[in-house]
Order: sequence, then C-alpha cells, then structure tokens
Amino acid sequence: MKSKITILIISLLSFAESFAGGFQINEHGAKAMGRGNAFTAVANDPSAIYFNGAGLTQLEGTNFLFGTTLIAPAASFRGVAPEITEYNLEKKVFTPVHFFGSYRINEDLAVGLGFTTPFGLGTKWDADWVGRYLAVETELMTFTLSPVIAYNLLPNLSISAGFVYSFANVTITQKTPQTPFAGDAFVDLEGDETSAFGYNFGVLYKPTPKFSVGASFHSEIEYNFEGTAKTTGASQLASKLPNGDVKAKLTTPLNLAFGVAYQFTDELNISADFQYIGWKSYDTLKVDFVDPAYDDLASPRNYQNSWIARLGGEYKVTNTLTALAGIYYDKMPVEPEYLSPSLPDADRLGFTLGVDYKLTNSLGIGISYLFIRASELTVDNSKEMYTSGNTPFNGTYNSSASLLAVSFSYGF
Repeated sequence: MKSKITILIISLLSFAESFAGGFQINEHGAKAMGRGNAFTAVANDPSAIYFNGAGLTQLEGTNFLFGTTLIAPAASFRGVAPEITEYNLEKKVFTPVHFFGSYRINEDLAVGLGFTTPFGLGTKWDADWVGRYLAVETELMTFTLSPVIAYNLLPNLSISAGFVYSFANVTITQKTPQTPFAGDAFVDLEGDETSAFGYNFGVLYKPTPKFSVGASFHSEIEYNFEGTAKTTGASQLASKLPNGDVKAKLTTPLNLAFGVAYQFTDELNISADFQYIGWKSYDTLKVDFVDPAYDDLASPRNYQNSWIARLGGEYKVTNTLTALAGIYYDKMPVEPEYLSPSLPDADRLGFTLGVDYKLTNSLGIGISYLFIRASELTVDNSKEMYTSGNTPFNGTYNSSASLLAVSFSYGF
C-alpha cells in the first residue's frame, strides 16, 4: 500500500506542469498581440509597462489601457498506444485582464503601473478518461502588480526599472486507483501564494528616427504555495490516503526579450523580437506534507530553456485606422517523454490579425485575433504512467487555441 500512496503523492506533483510554456500568457494588449507581440522595440502604448518599460518616455501626458483577452484552448489525445481512441479537452474560455496607466512627469521622466496575469490557464478532461490518473482538472492563475519608472539618458536612449508584486492560486483534481477496492479515489489539491516578488528592466534606443532597438528583462519569481490535499475513496483506506496541509515551491522562469523595429514609410512599421525563457530554473519540484506521517517528496521536471521568435507589423490605413498582423514560433520547453496531459504542449505557430482605431482624439479601441496551432506530437517513450503499474502514457497529442483581445485606450 505504501507504494500506491507514493505514486498518488507523486501524481500531485503534476500541478507544476501548469507553469510550462502553454500556461504563460504574453497577450497583454490588443495592439501588441495584433503584431504577434513583437513589441519590445515599439512599446508606444501603456502596455510598454509589460513589454518594455523604457517605451513610456515616448508617451505624452496621462494614458490608460485596459481590456481582456478571451482564450479558448482545445486539445485531444489518441491512445494509450496501441489504442487509437480519441479523448478531447473540455471546452473552456479564460479571460485574463490587463490594465496599464502611465504619466509623463517631464521631458525625460515617466512612471507607470500595470496589472497583468502572466501565467493563467487550465485544462479539464472528462473524469473517466484514460488519463484520469495523471490529470482531470488543472488550473493556475498568477497575478502581478508592477510599478515602473522610465528615464531618458539621452534624447534617443531611455531605460526603465520596475518592481513586481505577485500572488497566485492553483487547483488540481485527478483520480487514483484504490486496489483492491472498486472504483477510483478522487484527489483534490488547492494552494495559494500570499505574496511573491520580482523585478524588470528595459532599454529602448533609436540610433535613427526610423530605426529602434529594444530589450527587456523579467526576473524569476519564486512562489511558496500553501494548500490542502484532500483524497476521498474507500472507507477502508481512509487512514492511509494522504490528506492534510502541503507546501511547495515553484519558480516561474526569467524572460529576456530583444527587438528591432523599422519605419519603412510613414504608414508601414515592421518589427521582430526574440524572447528567451529560462525554463531550466524549473528542474525539480518538492512537495512537503506538514503531517510527518507522510514523506516529503521531490520529482524531477527536466525543463530546458526555450525561446520564441516573433515578426509583426502595422500599416496606417487612415489617420484613425491602423491594420496589424504578425506571426511567431514558440519552442516547446520539455522533451516529449516528460510531457503530461495536464498541459498538452508542443512546438507552436501563432498567426495574428488586428486593428487599432481612434474613436476620438482621446479614446481608442484595439481588437486582435490570434490563432495558435501546435505541431502534432506523438509520445512513444513516456515517463508518465497511466495506472499504478508500469504502463507508459504513450499516444498522440493535438492542440490549438483561439484568442480574441480587446483593449480600450484613453489619454489626456
């Protein structure tokens, strides 16, 4: 029985998969998303607070940007090999919000405050699907509040620094077999982080009026989750099933972005970004049970540093209407054998279209659509086991997502 309980506890560790590439949200403004988020060297609206705070010195007066992104993920799994039965992720829409405000103090100094959800999605499979012992429902939300200050060192060179306050919550539901008794036991894990801290930097340089270069850095953030594990099953196992308070540390990766932008004509601007994500910091997850009756455990995650390449642009159709378009490639941060159905990730392509429209001199609206298509991924040497035995969770994943961003801007 002890080995079964150990397998159950290790299965709880899968909630850390929520921090993988598919749960990172870079969509924090319709204009930026419409350009494929190739915005580091552009940063000319209040969402610069997230993408590159140094861009705040480009804005006059007081400016606000607020909105939401509707995210509808989809995924399927065929297997377990050699079976080809297909299982589909239940449909769900997530609505992370973004809010930014900036103020130009004088010709060289600007400040801003931003609220974002940099990690925050989830997956939910049918309670009786073949992978129920690995994942049924996983949902993670992290929230950040970031004040930023930007300063012009030179007329064409600005820098920024920001402080990040963050809090988060996670919810996990999955099943575990309760041999020799019939049926499955339910495992529920809920955890909250009271507070976590980080920082960011940015730089924007314009060697010529038409050409700009930008860079931004977002630090790692370490979350110390405290929560409760609850297991319900056969009454005969009640004293042996793990229940009680748990603690876990998770570290979100650093992000480093470089970008260039060029104003080809008065109407056309093209930009390119390279975003480096330090996933290697997430190599092991430890879960500590407060009750000494249960052993504390650690599980290797084996994530590797990854990257995203972006290309985007905008075309000024009229004085009030700007068309946006972009494309990006997002490299998967984990080898297929370590993939978990709590996050059916893969190498991904994103295609974006959008418009930015001035309703009045002060009020504007941006609307953008992003379609993400992940490469079909077949796992044939999985380290995950879908029962309490030694049967690898091999099979084929397909996933995609549709995102619609709406942002309102106001300046005075």
